[in-house]
Amino acid sequence: MSLRLSTVILPVDRWHEGGREKWRRAEELGFHTAYTYDHLSWRTFRDGPWFGALPTLTAAATATERLRLGTLVTSPNFRHPVTLAKELMSLDDISGGRITLGIGAGGNGFDATALGQEAWTPKERADRFGEFVPLLDRLLTEDAVTDRGTFYSAEEARNIPGCVQRPRLPFAVAATGPRGLRLAARYGQAWVTTGDPKIFEAGTPEQSVEALRGQVEKLGKACADTGRNVSELDKILLTGFTPDRGRPLESLDAFVDFAGTHRDLGFTEIVIHWPIADSDFAADQAVFEKIATEALAQLS
Repeated sequence: MSLRLSTVILPVDRWHEGGREKWRRAEELGFHTAYTYDHLSWRTFRDGPWFGALPTLTAAATATERLRLGTLVTSPNFRHPVTLAKELMSLDDISGGRITLGIGAGGNGFDATALGQEAWTPKERADRFGEFVPLLDRLLTEDAVTDRGTFYSAEEARNIPGCVQRPRLPFAVAATGPRGLRLAARYGQAWVTTGDPKIFEAGTPEQSVEALRGQVEKLGKACADTGRNVSELDKILLTGFTPDRGRPLESLDAFVDFAGTHRDLGFTEIVIHWPIADSDFAADQAVFEKIATEALAQLS
């Protein structure tokens, strides 16, 4: 499978003050997908503008025609499968079937306590995720669902007429642990990783490559255990969280080298952050656009 190049546009701009133009420009540049983060607030952006993911994607769907759109990623931290399924079905309809749901177990960021609850333990996050994904799958593929779980329930929840994409919009499951990888193997059309967070601060790019190689191998085992061929899943790397940090965006050559190395590990999609000045995602816009328009030709 040929390598795809996508971007993630953080929801930090008012729609009529630069927001809409970024999504339209992403389509013009030929990105495969433009994602956004599904958080209530996030890290250093907490005290600045930050808009909702699903309304932003709805607006982006009406402003574009071909570009795929998605979350990277949604989590159970402040979502419930019943309401999320209804919104996703509607968004898939508005976009004409261009939505991918990136979904993960969530973490200990601001979202974890924004509703007034205590932050969940890693085990509870995994338990909830293990219930959330199967129920969401049913809600998006069945007309009516009744289910009573430990954490999430549905009572005659209706989602008619269902997704434009059949049997439902694709799931891109973010996971590195065994339970999450099993969910990706069973329910995912794609798998997402940001690398190994344990080596982000002090590790080397070479160590990161080996860690990612190990993750891909574990995904293959999880797929084999469920009777699925791992080649059926797209493998997505969200960049910016490996020891390389922003270096792949410093030049076209640097990115081509980075992308080629990770393509050889089996990744089918590389996601780069749309530049944001004075942030961890600062980058030269001209170089970014050169990468968008020229990198894949050098990797073919």
